[in-house]
Amino acid sequence: MLIPKKVKHRKWHKGRRRFKGVETRGTKLAFGSYGLKSQGRDWITARQIEAARRAMTRYVARGGKIWIRIFPDKPVTRKGAETPMGGGKGAVDHYVAPIKPGRILFEMDGISREMAEEAMRRASYKLPVKTKFITK
Repeated sequence: MLIPKKVKHRKWHKGRRRFKGVETRGTKLAFGSYGLKSQGRDWITARQIEAARRAMTRYVARGGKIWIRIFPDKPVTRKGAETPMGGGKGAVDHYVAPIKPGRILFEMDGISREMAEEAMRRASYKLPVKTKFITK
């Protein structure tokens, strides 16, 4: 799974869940000919990214190349089960990548359009956001 090697701050503030705005960076295909573009907004965990990557890789069976265009660098903390209130912030549990509409999540090249579309469709089932298949 993807995880940062080193972080400036171990625990982050959660931030406000603002439901406005679209992505300005990472909205165009940069590496491959086919891509999976986000149409929703959510936090995608490192486990979900890995599950989507595996689904695509297994379908194309060592054909083509896959690029992951997102990285989970935001730490999410969790307190232990049945822990009383107080006692500070919990330990880091997992990492997420905050996603806005318009962000390219994955790119592919070196395979046919039909094969890429099916691989991306399988990957999209593993993600919490609505996605769209795009081509160059």
